[in-house]
Amino acid sequence: MNDSIVQALLDSYKRNNAILISLLQALPEGGMEAKAMQGSPSVAEQFSHIQQTRLFWLNQVAPEFAAGLTQLFRKDGEDWLPERDPTRIERALNQSARAVCEAVQDRLYTGQAMQGKNARYDHPVLFLQHMLWHEGYHVGQIKLALKATGFIMGEEAEEKAIWGRWRTEVW
Repeated sequence: MNDSIVQALLDSYKRNNAILISLLQALPEGGMEAKAMQGSPSVAEQFSHIQQTRLFWLNQVAPEFAAGLTQLFRKDGEDWLPERDPTRIERALNQSARAVCEAVQDRLYTGQAMQGKNARYDHPVLFLQHMLWHEGYHVGQIKLALKATGFIMGEEAEEKAIWGRWRTEVW
């Protein structure tokens, strides 16, 4: 595969992770508890779920890249509680984003399949696209949850945190 294409694909995932971190850093006071509607997962649950999904799929198809990654849910009796500390969430997401990129790059260059006993991707890029789509969905849910509590990210802040990571505009 063309190295510049590989680097562009990996860069797209790194930008996606940077958007998650920007959104995390922009949370208002009490933002971790925000929910889109009653019964929906909280923002803390959404961020923890993103991390858990990365760990789950890496463990399925490239387990050597999941070793040592941080889980953000912790068991408390019968409940699984999400992490609420933004610093810990940021550290875990950055760590797992690197692992996702390393796994994809490894599989692209070695030709080793992204498959395990219970899961398989036909191509490493499909794994990357799955992660992007999944995480983009949750960014929308997080923004909706924040909007439901009255927090609306201003246009300038949103441009810097989200859209400006994908494109460059000169007006």
